Amino acid sequence: MSSPATELVRLLTVRGETLAVAESLTGGLVAAEITAVPGASKVFRGSVTAYATELKHRLLGVDAALLKRRGAVDPQVAAQMAAGVRKALDADWGIATTGVAGPDPQDGQPVGTVFVAADGPLTPAAPSAGGGKVEALRLNGSRTEIRRESVRSVLALLLERIAGEQFGNERAQDTERNGGF
Repeated sequence: MSSPATELVRLLTVRGETLAVAESLTGGLVAAEITAVPGASKVFRGSVTAYATELKHRLLGVDAALLKRRGAVDPQVAAQMAAGVRKALDADWGIATTGVAGPDPQDGQPVGTVFVAADGPLTPAAPSAGGGKVEALRLNGSRTEIRRESVRSVLALLLERIAGEQFGNERAQDTERNGGF
């Protein structure tokens, strides 16, 4: 079985779509996982590792008031990071990670609190908003394990989004072929 990154590169290549990554707690691990796949250059636009909170605002367009009020470890921050990197790097899809890998809590959040997000193109199912989705994670383990699981989770989230779109389109086509039933 292929890795999630390999499957993601394959799917995006088939669809003719591109990907950009915004990372905080993973510090470039998501981008490294994707670019380790042969052929990734066909789909991977680039990444922004915005480890410092003010860079999330300056480079990714995350709302400064939100960052001040809630801190960087927040589901809305993850969603805005994904949308921001997608826009900044002119990609079809944007994914993001933010959270606390340890050893200490951050922004009032315990170690293991992670948010991953995916933001995608407009679809018939969501014509007024990008295909944004955020997943909250509570991870256990060492700093390394938390970061590794965050990478796996954000790739899985995007795969789920893309697969859901494909299955939705296949169902629509099947309905048309079967006379609308």
